[in-house]
Amino acid sequence: MYIRSITKRYLTVALLMIGILFASESNDVLAQQAGDREPVAVSKANQSDIIDSLSEALNDIYVFPDVALDMEKTLRKNFKKGKYKKLASLEEFTQALNEDLQKVSHDLHLGVRPMDAATYAAMLEENPEEQEEFQRRDMDRRRRSNFGFKKLEILPGNIGYMDLRGFNHASFAGATAVAAMNFLSNSDALILDLRQNGGGSPRMIQLLTSYLLEDPTHINSFYVRKDDSIQQFWTSAHVEGPKMVETPVYVLTSRQTFSAAEEFTYNLKNLKRATIVGETTGGGAHPVESHFFRISDEVFFQMQLPFGRAISPITGTNWEGTGVEPDIEAPADQALDVALLDALKKIAKNSNDEEHKASLQWAIKGLEFKNNPVDLDEKAETLYTGTFGPRMISFEDGTLFYQRAGRAKYKMTPMGDDLFAIDGLDFFRIQFVRDLDGTVNKLIGNYEGGRTDSNVRTQS
Repeated sequence: MYIRSITKRYLTVALLMIGILFASESNDVLAQQAGDREPVAVSKANQSDIIDSLSEALNDIYVFPDVALDMEKTLRKNFKKGKYKKLASLEEFTQALNEDLQKVSHDLHLGVRPMDAATYAAMLEENPEEQEEFQRRDMDRRRRSNFGFKKLEILPGNIGYMDLRGFNHASFAGATAVAAMNFLSNSDALILDLRQNGGGSPRMIQLLTSYLLEDPTHINSFYVRKDDSIQQFWTSAHVEGPKMVETPVYVLTSRQTFSAAEEFTYNLKNLKRATIVGETTGGGAHPVESHFFRISDEVFFQMQLPFGRAISPITGTNWEGTGVEPDIEAPADQALDVALLDALKKIAKNSNDEEHKASLQWAIKGLEFKNNPVDLDEKAETLYTGTFGPRMISFEDGTLFYQRAGRAKYKMTPMGDDLFAIDGLDFFRIQFVRDLDGTVNKLIGNYEGGRTDSNVRTQS
């Protein structure tokens, strides 16, 4: 949604993002364009005008008026002292401004960056063809990234997994979100991976959360300073496809989890609807507008300006500056295995179906082995090799291999206690049985679900 507004000094347009997001897809386009072009020279007069424009916008819109005034004072003092005197390019100058703004506000959503004349014109609708091309390229990028839905998978033990890299607005990503949630709807637990998610739109948060809660629920509000208003966000009673209101939910986080991804995490944590696994998130809770400024025929810049703050209906506050702490702390690169193991153990504990429990224990054993690999016994070449009925175990280049007559050969990986996984046959493992003197005399084939078969050793 585009809003046209006139400031006292310059015409600006704000791209309203009630969804909290600093690194939005459209802003990434602007950043890429800024990185592709030649540096733009900036004079002392340009610097003064930029500081005037920033100060006006900050004092008019920024969520905390007292902090806005402090930021203005800092920029003007540094300009007067000549701190920016040797910064000849717009790129260098805006970088210095960002550093000074952050020292005062510590607001990770707040920032400025250069932009080019064509993008400025497109944003202002002064050039309809440019604007149409910009929006077309932006939508193509979103579509090629599948609107942030990077990966869907059913993990061992029937655990649903979604790797979500951004919360695109539901108006164009809704169909993809609905398809994703329906794909995962038969899972016994759900893992939502936000470790590489930098934010997005609260409309997508509403949609996804609606699948996890039975009744309409107030999940978040945004206070807007300029008009002293509050906008509430609620889940929907109806969704396309089945809801998953009883399905255990896990959310994976990292230090890079930011903005709207933090809101989603914060909402579910406080509703006690999810277990958060990973690292404390980045700590950005302010909705932002993008403002675009023209200083001269060559100098244009964009400002990400937080205009409000999130207010949880449960806590009365938000995660700004603190982030969301996990329920189970784990390094980001281990969070998936930690969540998966926790889910499998809890489901197995509550299951009364013996076949189901056997499958879950199978998955648990495999995951525990993955995180604690076992070395091959030095005597493996003579200890395990041989023929066991139609099954043959061979040793080549320090590795054991399993093969049935006339079939493919598979690498064997030790899991401990004479138990081996068969690479490429996830549903099958081999357990060797020894006699009293330690000699292997039998092979037992173990299958996921609890079935077994066996063969005695017929040839060494």
